Parts: sequence; C-alpha cells; structure tokens
Amino acid sequence: MTPTGLSDDGGADSAAPRAAAAGGGGDGPAVLETHVSVLVFFEDVVLKYKKPQRFPFADFTTRPARLDACRAEVEANSRLSPDVYVGVADVVVHGRVLDHAVVMRRLPADRSLAALAAAHAPRLHADLAQVARLLAGFHERAPRSAAIDADAEVEALRRTWGACLDELARHAGRLLPEATVRRVGELAVGYLAGRGALFARRVAERRICDGHGDLLATDVFVLDDGPRVLDCVEFDPRLRHVDVIADVAFLAMDLERLGAPDAAAAFLGRYQQDAGERFAPTLLHHYIAQRAVVRAEVACLRAEQTGAARCDPAVALLGLALEHLRAARVVLGVVCGLPGTGKSTVARAVGERLGWPVLRSDDIRRELVGAGGPGPVVEPWRTGAYAPEMTQRTYAVLLARATQALELGQPVLLDATFASGAHRRAVADVARATASDLVVFECSAPTPVADRRLRARAVAGTDVSGADEAVAHAMAPTAVPWPGALRVDTGARPLPDCVRAVVETLQADGDLSVRSPQR
Repeated sequence: MTPTGLSDDGGADSAAPRAAAAGGGGDGPAVLETHVSVLVFFEDVVLKYKKPQRFPFADFTTRPARLDACRAEVEANSRLSPDVYVGVADVVVHGRVLDHAVVMRRLPADRSLAALAAAHAPRLHADLAQVARLLAGFHERAPRSAAIDADAEVEALRRTWGACLDELARHAGRLLPEATVRRVGELAVGYLAGRGALFARRVAERRICDGHGDLLATDVFVLDDGPRVLDCVEFDPRLRHVDVIADVAFLAMDLERLGAPDAAAAFLGRYQQDAGERFAPTLLHHYIAQRAVVRAEVACLRAEQTGAARCDPAVALLGLALEHLRAARVVLGVVCGLPGTGKSTVARAVGERLGWPVLRSDDIRRELVGAGGPGPVVEPWRTGAYAPEMTQRTYAVLLARATQALELGQPVLLDATFASGAHRRAVADVARATASDLVVFECSAPTPVADRRLRARAVAGTDVSGADEAVAHAMAPTAVPWPGALRVDTGARPLPDCVRAVVETLQADGDLSVRSPQR
C-alpha cells in the first residue's frame, strides 16, 4: 500500500497523534495504536488511520465516514498547527482506494510537553508560558455563537457528565472501584445542581468558544519557532464547544497526571494573566475532574480493546477526578454561638486559611442601621439595632448574599449567633436550594471566659459588635444547641487548635451536612 492523492483537508480523534510516544529505529516505520487510530511513523511524516469501528462517540465503520473524519481533522487542527497537518492521503491497492490517512509532519519527540515534564526540564515553565499565550490568543479569536453557548450550558453539561458516568458504571467492579465511581457521580451531579447562575454568567461573559476539546501534554510541542498544538476533537464539534476554563483544565489535568502539579498551576496562572481571565476555583476543579473522567473512560475503552484484566491508568485518573471534585465542593459553613464564645475569631481565621469570604451578621446589621465610624453599635438587647425586626432584616440580607455566592461556586462562612430556629431552618433551606454542603460549628466557652473576652473587646472598642456581658447573659437562658452541629469548645482548647480542627473538617470528604433543625 502506498499513500497517494494528497489533499489539503482532515481532523483529529480524542487520542492524540502521539508523535512523542513512537520511537524511530528498526528496519521499518514505528507503529502506534490508540483506541481510535493507528499511526505509522516514518522518518519525517506520520500517517494516521481511523480504525473501522463504531465507538460510543463516533462511527468509523464505513470508508466515507473515515474520509470525512480525516478531512475534518486537518481542517480543525489547521487553526493551531497549519504547518503540521499536511493533508489527507488515499490508500490505493491495485488502483482501488481502500482507505484514507491524515498526513502529518513528524515532530521531535523530546520537544513535547509530556517529554519535558517527564525529564523535569528546566525550560518547562518557560515553554508553558508560550503555550498559555498561544491558547489565550486562540480562544480570543475562536468562533462564538448561541449554538456554541448552548453546548456549555448546565443542561448540556449534565448530559455530558451523564454519558461519562454511564460509561464508568459499565466498568465499575471490574476495571474501576465501584465506591469511587459512585462518589465521583455524587459530587459531579451535586455541583451542577446548584450552579446554574455560575454557568449562565460564563455564557454571558462570552467565555464559551469553539476551542480544542482535548488538550494533552503529548500533543503540545514547543519548537524553536513556537508551540504547536495538535489533535483537537474533530469527530463531534460539539465537544469543542467549551468554556475556556474547560479547555485549559484538560492540559492542567494531564500535567498533574504526569507528576507536574507545579507546572500545571504555573500554566493556569499564566493563561489567566494573558487571557484577562479569573477562574472560580471550584469551577476549575470541576472541569479538571471532568477531563480526568474523560481520559479514564478512554483508558477503559483501550483496555477493553486489548483484553486487559485491569487498568491502572484509569484507576489513577478516576482518583485524580475524585480529588478535584472534593476540592470543588461548595460549602455553606456556619460558625455560631453566643457572644464571647470566640465564633468571630474562629470564623475570621478559618476564612483566611481557606480563602473563603466571611459574612458577619454584625457587619450587615451595622450597614443596615447606617452606623458611622469604626466603633461598635451599642444598644440594649432587642431594642434599636437589635430589635427583632432589624435582626430579621439582618439575617435576610446575610442569607441572600450567601445564596448569591454559593450559586456562583464560592464557598462561604457565616458568622452569626443563629439562636432562632427560624434562622436555622432558613440557612438549611439556602443550602438545599444551592446544592451546598451545610456544615455548622457551634462555639462555646465557660461564662467567665466569655465575660472576660467581652470586657476586653469593649475596652478595645475596635470590634463592630456591640454585644456585651448583659446581652450574652440575657440570651443564654433561651439558647438551644443546634441539632447536628459540630461543637467547638474554645475555652477548653487554644484557639489555633480550634481553627485547625474546623479547617480540617471543612476540607474532609463525606457527609458533613447537618439535619434541618426541628420545627
């Protein structure tokens, strides 16, 4: 068979040309097989054939379908590497066209990001900066439309996740651990359930484009005259219709998989700088997890093709997905308790450690009454600024702001007394409505300790809370423990230890949600 009839069109499958993976030498060309393609590596060119098979995502069982895929591959990839994708060749035997192949210029294996990462090359971060700049410009110029936006809206993402999870479930118990598959599904679906506003904002900000769809370190080469990015998705353009975060998350995921998390973080930081983009951290984690799941699915498919009894790469990728989905959990944390129990000190320190905003009822109350100056609002309990109607307004604003943050994927901490059953039920309703994990910490301290703290605070006069010993003593007789809350005794343990315990709890995986208080 000889390749003939070279033309100037083509495309890519979700397993890259792998020019970096195939070695030369021997008596003939090197051959590499992926789950979708067979690649033949000559000295200076690569021929890439589509397997005549039907896959969950594409059907290449007919020659016309393979020809269309080859043409689409060249066309799609010419956006980023026009000098690599030469065209499409016909495979002719005795004058009869039997098949088609994408013809590519062979690139030096040691210049792929995968090779550079494996070698811990000193130039890796500088090379990634070039890649980030290239992708930022590519995304800025990439087509946008209402149809493209629709493929990245929350309903479309649910369908994408559903298809991935169905495929993972097919391998659970054989190639993949069932418990991990189940937990990945729970966390992924839970994130989507409460984040409609976040995905709608991404669309409104025009962050959805016809991107790459399958960025892997093996497919990115940094040559002397700049980067070449290969093998975008061609068999279904809808899979290229992604948030720019999802596109770069694929490469970040792959760098992590290769043991280069610092390089991944540097790449993401540089991309944000070049693209003028700000990532919601939980959304980035969500998309990195999604990309890891896609590659786990591909690894399982390849294992099936080869008859492998196990698939360690898929297990590792699924573990990486779970790690990022845990980091993507949207938490509504509440730090409550009577005045002087240390709740504000704990909440502030935890917020600083985690980088979460702390919404404090005292700040909102002060804002609502229009108090000026830095000092506290000092009034008797249940009068003026502390009257029941003002307290109701304060909690309404507190929960409204929390809702807005949670819908946008931002975990928050609430610092308030939450002595009322109605307010406790209301915060539980917010958590349910935003599909967030409600975690409540109830601070306590012996009365002498709390009184001493309140006196010291009053002398300093710098805290916005006007609650003094009299207020704390008036509230104490009606204070009822919050059912299911996690107790934090700030009198028995040093405050740094209390903060550390709260942080560790919030970062842990598992069911941390408290029950809704009894009505």
